[in-house]
This record gives sequence, structure tokens and C-alpha cells, in this order.
Amino acid sequence: MLTIIRERLVGFEPRSLPDTSPKASVLIALTDHDDPHVVLTKRSATLSSHSGEIAFPGGKYDDTDTDLLFTALREAEEEIGLAPRHVEVIGQLGQVRSKHGLQVTPWVGVIPSDIEFTANPAELDEIFTVPLSFFLADNRYSTDEIRFKNQSIYVPAWEFNGHIIWGLTAYMLAELLNEGCGANIPMKPRPEHKVRHFTSGS
Repeated sequence: MLTIIRERLVGFEPRSLPDTSPKASVLIALTDHDDPHVVLTKRSATLSSHSGEIAFPGGKYDDTDTDLLFTALREAEEEIGLAPRHVEVIGQLGQVRSKHGLQVTPWVGVIPSDIEFTANPAELDEIFTVPLSFFLADNRYSTDEIRFKNQSIYVPAWEFNGHIIWGLTAYMLAELLNEGCGANIPMKPRPEHKVRHFTSGS
């Protein structure tokens, strides 16, 4: 599967947003299993924003960062103890804007399957991984309606071992699955899916 993802992302032209908002980056880290696992975190319940939410390792761009890829790798090392030397960066997905107005750039990287993580207790309550095959099956928990630039985009939300994976994290996952794996996950609701609302910003 990783071979397919590498080949598809080489030819993918990621969406760029106007360069006017505060910036952030995340790392979508995939293990080198035959069925790759994606690394996710549960943000600390004590944080002032996004507390308890499921997210990729990442954070805000710092003036000392050389670029947005550096931001993603730096934050991944700070949050989950993943050293940049263990990450093979294979591509970028389209930029998205968070509900707090951050312009977020997702980077996709491959990491060894036997790597051990260390959660930063000031930022995270948990680190866990989910097989991509789980998401490809599209047995979703619900469908979120995300409002972006006065349009509705319908994004799957998944439940895995009690964790709800939704919102911007689910949107980036769906783009990875569609563009990297050819999943063709519909970004609109189906009759069997209950819809809830999420505002991403404008």
C-alpha cells in the first residue's frame, strides 16, 4: 500500500490557501507495516484549546522554523518523541484552515513500524495508531458538515476503540485516503449517515 501512496502523492498537486493567516503544520505519520498504521494523538484534557480532541502531531509555525515541514517534524519530536531522522517525507496534502483561523499544512511521512513513542504529558494524554484499512472500510460513526468559504463539505467521522476521529483531522485523513489510496470516499452524506455540524472557519 505504501508503494501506491508514494506513487500517487508524487503526482499530486496540493491545494494552497492565500498566504494571509497564521500558519501551522501537522505530520501524518504512516508506519511501514504491510497495512500501514496512522499515528494519532489525544490532546490533553487540560489544554485551553482542542482539549481531548484527536489530532495529528503538529502545531504552530515558529519564527525560528526554516519552513513548514520543519514545523511539522519539530512538533512531532516535541509531542511524541519522533526524531526527524526516522521520518521519510513522501508528500504534502492540501492546506486547510482550522476553526481558529490557522492555515494548516499536512505532510505525509513513513516511519519504522517498531518505533516507540513518548507522549509529552504537558500536551498529550495518549498516542495510538489505527490501520489505514480501518478507514478504507469507511464504517463511519457519522458524517460531519464542515462549512468552508460559505460551502458545505461532508466529512466522515470514525470511532476507533472509543476515540472519535472527526473534524479537520478526519478531513485530512479522507484526503490522504482519496488521493493516496484512490479510496473515492464521498464527501457528501449518505442516507444511512447521521450528520452533525462543524465550522472550520473561512
